[in-house]
Amino acid sequence: MISSMTGYGDAESQFNGITYTVTIKTVNNRYFKVNIKLPEAAAFLEEDIEKLLRSNLSRGTVNYVLRFKNASAKVLFDIDETALRALMERLSRIASSADIKCPIDVGGLLNLPGILEPASPDEETVEQMKKAVLEISREAIEKLKQMRAAEGAALEADFNKHCSAIKQDLERIRARSAVVLQGYAERLKKRVNELLADAKLKLDEETLAREVAVFAERSDISEEIARLDWHLQQLQQSCQTDAQAAGRKLEFISQEMLREANTIASKASDTEIFSCVVDIKCWIDRIKEQAQNVE
Repeated sequence: MISSMTGYGDAESQFNGITYTVTIKTVNNRYFKVNIKLPEAAAFLEEDIEKLLRSNLSRGTVNYVLRFKNASAKVLFDIDETALRALMERLSRIASSADIKCPIDVGGLLNLPGILEPASPDEETVEQMKKAVLEISREAIEKLKQMRAAEGAALEADFNKHCSAIKQDLERIRARSAVVLQGYAERLKKRVNELLADAKLKLDEETLAREVAVFAERSDISEEIARLDWHLQQLQQSCQTDAQAAGRKLEFISQEMLREANTIASKASDTEIFSCVVDIKCWIDRIKEQAQNVE
């Protein structure tokens, strides 16, 4: 079964009094692209998270966000107390020597480089955090995949509906193509007889047959009809069997379908056939548009 590239999944868990929340959103993209946003204290997990996403998703833009809730400042940040104390003492000496009376803004000092840094968890905490984050990430991915599969089922139903409409138009074209040749022969014979009537000449049946044969070969669309019908079968089969990266294959098939439809239109010399081809191309355009949503 095919899957859509659009979806959403989330999950959360608690570890050492901190609530970890993961949200994953995916949208259409011709290739696989991942955007990962992590707290500074969990930045070391980026590579593991990307590997996990790539192993479960093959196409689309993936936006992954990890958040900490109820986390203490001690968990998130480290303060270089030695550097901060030295800086405050220096500022106090400068203020005293210049006889300046003003309070020291400790909050402002924390914004200086090197004073406030992301916390560096110990090895044991790193392993525990990694296990917790990857576990809820897998849970969020499963929810995401379920949503993408549900939308994929709706896309498959639309593909089948469009394919059925194209097949009906193909049957009308197939039936009409046989009539077109006979009609051309009759019109050609009638026209030539009218032109030769005044000269009292008789139409050479062999010449007429040769001309009709040339027209039949030039306007023969049986191969194009057969190929287009085969592409329809391949498209429906791909929806049922190609669970991974089916979107690219569906896009290619739809392009080939459009190629055959254009060839039929260029060969056809009948307005009814041309009208059917216009309808077919409209259905193919819808298939191409929806194929861009398939993973």
